[in-house]
Amino acid sequence: MLSAAFAVLTTGCGVIPGTADDSRRTVTVMTFAPEGTDATNMPGMPAMATAYARWVNARGGIDGHTLRVITCNEQNTRRGAADCAGQAADEGAVAVVGSYSQYGRSFLLPLQSAGIPFIGGYGISHDEMSSFHSYPVNGGQISLIAGHGIQLADACGRVALVRPDSRAGDSLPALLDSGLARSGQETVAVLAPEDATDYTRYAQRARTHARAAEGERPGCVTTVLGDRTETFFDSFRRLPVERDGVRVSSVLGSVDQSLIDRTGGPSGIFEGAFLTGWYPPAGDARWADLRRVIDDHAFDDDRIDPADPGVQTTWIAYTVLAAVIEALDRNEITSDAISLALDRGLVVPTGGLTPPLRWLYEDTMNDRSSSRAVNRSVTFQVVRKGRLVAQRPDFVDVTTTLRAPRRT
Repeated sequence: MLSAAFAVLTTGCGVIPGTADDSRRTVTVMTFAPEGTDATNMPGMPAMATAYARWVNARGGIDGHTLRVITCNEQNTRRGAADCAGQAADEGAVAVVGSYSQYGRSFLLPLQSAGIPFIGGYGISHDEMSSFHSYPVNGGQISLIAGHGIQLADACGRVALVRPDSRAGDSLPALLDSGLARSGQETVAVLAPEDATDYTRYAQRARTHARAAEGERPGCVTTVLGDRTETFFDSFRRLPVERDGVRVSSVLGSVDQSLIDRTGGPSGIFEGAFLTGWYPPAGDARWADLRRVIDDHAFDDDRIDPADPGVQTTWIAYTVLAAVIEALDRNEITSDAISLALDRGLVVPTGGLTPPLRWLYEDTMNDRSSSRAVNRSVTFQVVRKGRLVAQRPDFVDVTTTLRAPRRT
């Protein structure tokens, strides 16, 4: 009877839950993102992290380690970002994984002080693309915008960019132009407020700029306004109908499949639109495991949309974490060990969702603002019959474009 009771208490790896050995085989990480704010919200990222933990723990953990995920509401504030980082340190997190914040410095400084690596952030802040404690899985906004220029160079005549009238928006025209340079074009920028409730006059101005002259290819209106992108395109579709052939475009994150569905699908404004993303379209077979985990372990959590780039980024970030833990092959997983494995050149395959990832010095960019962007590939997508599909079958590497001189 005693031996049977002992067998019940032990795990598959011969560790009694609650003992010191058991605690060493529990890996604690954090995922944070803003939720319930008046600005950008990314609730799907912590929700995806929680579902991922249920999935791997139901399978026996990661290399026998139970995964404990702490989530934190970053609140879209500097204080909130710093508080989440502080909580990660207080609770013994060995990494922050698949998180979102525009306040990179606010969370990276305390993480750096605690020696906690930041794996697979969304890529929205400059600091996470340059800090040596950050291991991004995508090329951030700069890769998206430069790649979008390449996509539009092959498809559009004149290009009007509606961008925020802010410091963050000031760099966007030069990035778009770096991709457009192959066709000899330059962007016409239309500055718009980030918090407007109606963009009619900005939409009309952009359409006028993009309208093709006789003999030119039809133009494109591209918009990068974050959460207000939907508001802009709502104003754009209300303009008087004109047979000028102007098409719309944007980057994934500003426009996604759910927005396309809400605005009429195949009969809506986005039919024929050009979109640049970091990853394959959501309908691609390479996302099958993600969709299966959501179906089996998210328990109808409507915060998780498999087409959301934040959810996709979190999935890939946890894929990196799992690869590191499996490579370490030890009872106790520490933040130092994780950082050292990544710094020494561990190669992480992601099932074709990105090129293989590695963070050696030779993989990085010689550019202080994006030195950690080891994956500088994007995907070109287009809306056909109301669905986002691949315009090209493969990734497009934008390294050469990013290294080219930019106009100021």
